[in-house]
Amino acid sequence: MRFLIIGDIVGRPGRKAVSMVIDEIKREERIDVAVANVENAAGGFGITKKVYEELKIIGIDVFTSGNHIWDKKEVLQFIDSAEDLLRPANYPEGVPGRGYGVFKTNEKKFAVVNLMGRVFMDSGLEDPFRTFDRIYEALSKETKVIVVDFHAEATSEKWAFGIYVDGRASVVYGTHTHVPTADETLLRHGTAYVTDVGMTGPWYSVIGMRAKEPIERFILSMPRKFQVEEKGEVVFNAVVVEVDEDSGRAVEIKRIKRFIRWSS
Repeated sequence: MRFLIIGDIVGRPGRKAVSMVIDEIKREERIDVAVANVENAAGGFGITKKVYEELKIIGIDVFTSGNHIWDKKEVLQFIDSAEDLLRPANYPEGVPGRGYGVFKTNEKKFAVVNLMGRVFMDSGLEDPFRTFDRIYEALSKETKVIVVDFHAEATSEKWAFGIYVDGRASVVYGTHTHVPTADETLLRHGTAYVTDVGMTGPWYSVIGMRAKEPIERFILSMPRKFQVEEKGEVVFNAVVVEVDEDSGRAVEIKRIKRFIRWSS
């Protein structure tokens, strides 16, 4: 089973980039399933139903997210019915939506789990390590192929989690920082790992935002309203992972990075 895992899609430029390359990459890499983090897909903050449906048509099969999932309040109106749209599973009990799911491709089952780290993040979250233990207990009875989006800030927390679940998860990939890391690897017990996939969005920007306001905030230490950069090249960051369906072990992971010119 071959997965295309796309880093955080940022705004309209990111969505446009996905639409321009996804079919070609799917053919070239013989992709079975496309997974994307969409917490920044609508105007750089959150997800709307219109954007969610647009990305489904483009060819995304499963949607993950993170701390920005609630930024567009309308998500509360459809997240419970959108079974392929995940929010971090370690939110407290009672939070809308779901944190994991079991899906099918070519009659083969696979699971996707969404978790969020706690270092430099929301301290009210449950422990993602023990949350995975509980989820794994249920999922392992249905499928050996388990893909985890670990949405976190700290590299050390992501790496520690990768080792913790090595041999249980098929894939652990990091999202949130929007900067791709060059450490894609197969861990000792068969888990494919990368600290951060990187974003799919405006390249000459501050993690997808127009540079002026973030720079002013760094210099002046005052709040600024951020806006998605709408000009210039867009970068498409992803990883391709092949997983043996019988064992659940990953056999290959590789990065994909493409620069795309687009017109607004």
